[in-house]
Amino acid sequence: MVRGTVTFISGGARSGKSTYAEQLLVGQPGRLVYIASGVAYDQEMKERITKHQYDRRMAHWETIEQPLNIHEVLPFLQAGDLVLWDCMTTWLANELYEGYEADDPCWQRPGCLEQKTEQLLRTIEQIKERVTRLVIVSNEVLDDWPQYEGETEVYRKTLGTLHQKLVQQCDVAIEMDHGLPIIWKGDSR
Repeated sequence: MVRGTVTFISGGARSGKSTYAEQLLVGQPGRLVYIASGVAYDQEMKERITKHQYDRRMAHWETIEQPLNIHEVLPFLQAGDLVLWDCMTTWLANELYEGYEADDPCWQRPGCLEQKTEQLLRTIEQIKERVTRLVIVSNEVLDDWPQYEGETEVYRKTLGTLHQKLVQQCDVAIEMDHGLPIIWKGDSR
């Protein structure tokens, strides 16, 4: 059994990550699957989601809306799929606040984020066993201030740990900077 490859793309906001990720998959043989983790909580996010949907319209992407519990996409993935997950940072923010409505957000529950991190890493391994290629997009939010407080710092630390583990686990690691890919690991083809 041939295992799929994983490409991890990170970079600052609007650095060209999503566009580059799409270009890596479009035109290859296989079904294009887009896992969308964004939730339109405000006007800016609504506009960004609309733009991403518009950009994907001609390539006939199969879209799976999955803001939480990324493992729930597994039954929908098929052998030969080309999968783009955009993006891990919005998924983590969604998971961070899971339970907020009941005044019990994940970030305040001992071990909750660690459990979600381990589940994510297992899920990525399971996706690799099913698909031809998985491209994961994530924002780089660790270059800003040296320290935040409360859940923002928990988020930054968790994201940093996830980035490191994903780079170890992936075949290709790319950082987007001003629309240019910087390949840190593997071959992007």
